[in-house]
Amino acid sequence: MDTNTYSAPEAALLHDSRTRQAFGTVRNSITVYGALGGAALLAVVAVAVDGHLVNTFMWVRAVLLPVVAVLVHRLAGSAARGSRRAFERLSALTLIMPIAIVGVDLIPGVCPRWYAAIQVVCMLPVVRAAFAVRGSALRAAFPKAR
Repeated sequence: MDTNTYSAPEAALLHDSRTRQAFGTVRNSITVYGALGGAALLAVVAVAVDGHLVNTFMWVRAVLLPVVAVLVHRLAGSAARGSRRAFERLSALTLIMPIAIVGVDLIPGVCPRWYAAIQVVCMLPVVRAAFAVRGSALRAAFPKAR
């Protein structure tokens, strides 16, 4: 269990309207990412049902990314309630995920271009979340450890 002790100014920042709005943006972005991930899974299913080749990488990625969206959304909720550890993980994931996902898709032969394009679209809300996490409102609510 994550137990945090905050000074009065830090605790007040968690309830600031800018902080709440920033966390709202993060949670909304992750929700959109989950919905897009679900749509990508449905696209893979449709392509497979239509008789086209769908490799194992595409199946695994299509199933895992919506699951990851649920976990990242829960992290955002914990961070919004004041968990520094959740905030740090959220910050790292929103930075690393788009780079890793798109980077792997760019390796020739890993997946078809249409699938890579879908994955790029799925990562756009995560990029939005990454900017919100690194914005001034959340940096003020979670100052660096002293």
